[in-house]
Amino acid sequence: MKLGLVGFPQVGKRTLFRLLTGKEPFSEGKKGNGLGLAKVRDARFDRLVEMYAPRQETPAHIEFSLLPDLDQQTSRNDQILRGLEQVDVICHLVRTFQDDTVFHIHGTVDPRRDILFFNEELQLNDLLFIEKRLERLTKEQNKKRDVQKTAVETDLLTRMKEYLETGRFLKNLSLAEAEEKLIASYPLLTRKATIIILNVGEEGLGDQNLTEKLRDAFSHQGFQWTAVSAKLERELCQLDAAERQTFLDELQLDQPALDRLTMLCYKTLGLISFFTVGPDEVRAWTNRQGALAPQAAGVIHSDIERGFIRAEVMKYQDLIKLGSEQKLKEVGKYMLKGRDYVVQDGDIINFLFNV
Repeated sequence: MKLGLVGFPQVGKRTLFRLLTGKEPFSEGKKGNGLGLAKVRDARFDRLVEMYAPRQETPAHIEFSLLPDLDQQTSRNDQILRGLEQVDVICHLVRTFQDDTVFHIHGTVDPRRDILFFNEELQLNDLLFIEKRLERLTKEQNKKRDVQKTAVETDLLTRMKEYLETGRFLKNLSLAEAEEKLIASYPLLTRKATIIILNVGEEGLGDQNLTEKLRDAFSHQGFQWTAVSAKLERELCQLDAAERQTFLDELQLDQPALDRLTMLCYKTLGLISFFTVGPDEVRAWTNRQGALAPQAAGVIHSDIERGFIRAEVMKYQDLIKLGSEQKLKEVGKYMLKGRDYVVQDGDIINFLFNV
């Protein structure tokens, strides 16, 4: 599961990638993608670490791919579009901050223009693929190869082409299960979830007006939205915990924007965290939303899934409210769950197994 970070030059991609992953991005002009793991900044995990004081703490991580700079010339963006085919979620970083010392490739700062340009790149990419595929299907139809299947796919692709031409993304086109399977392997970029990350100045971090205006302008695309100030986040990372909290209080912010961003990315990937806790280790485990208890056990080790007996489950909020596992047991909130239990985000689980 991977997120692709993309945007025009000088929008703050490299700074954000470095803040998220702790890695140096590739240098200017280097071909290929930068890859790095970002810690999922989950306040629940931090609270559990504080409560159990373990010898080891292991947070969840997500993988980011930093793609080369977008170019205002469409013909030069092929490498980026091919790179986006390999990611599960597209993160488009858009500059909104004003700084005369930092140039913009278009000469002025206009986030709506930049979002629209990138949207059109994705839509054009998918239109070209569909048109080429339709041409191939026409040739196959003339050769009378599996006529019925060819006709079904031709009808579907024609609908998708018409939908794209209205300026919308294929992610929002309702498809039947059989249609989903038919195009599952196709490299259609507008079917991927997209997060718009606005890189704002310090003064814009608490201002929701710009975000809301842009959200309204692109409401038909179904994007996720968040705002960060890469410059401010870089300053926060250089402070100790007490200074950081004082800084956040002065800005009237409840948490660093990076925390919100990583949690948004995590959820957009369709992932949840469950926790294992104890004096040896507190660990956040990454799981697919909707997974059953044995599948979650398999995330830890295949032997635990194979020999699954039951899961002992505590709810995070219950543990925080009551303060200890013993108190949960006393009030009947320390639960035993079987194979059909759907693991919930934030569950604290001890698996019982026998192999």
